Amino acid sequence: MREEIDSRRTHVVMPETLLAEIDELVGARGRSQFLVEAASYEVRRRRQLAALEGALGAWSETDHPELSDGAVAYQNRLRAESDHRIQRADAHHA
Repeated sequence: MREEIDSRRTHVVMPETLLAEIDELVGARGRSQFLVEAASYEVRRRRQLAALEGALGAWSETDHPELSDGAVAYQNRLRAESDHRIQRADAHHA
């Protein structure tokens, strides 16, 4: 079931070729919903980009030297250390 939200009629001017493409995809009766979905997607995308740009520089390599070789290398080291601890524990209990 679709969530009811307050809507308002608006006038949008766009190239005829774009309008024809939209109609080809969703039909003339599907224009409004298509444009709402496309605009909502773009608003979220632009907000996310702005947030990412705003966070630029928040991560410092000096604060996380363990990642200097990359996240995958760090993850592999953690897994190897864990495997080593498990092997030691197994050997101790055997």
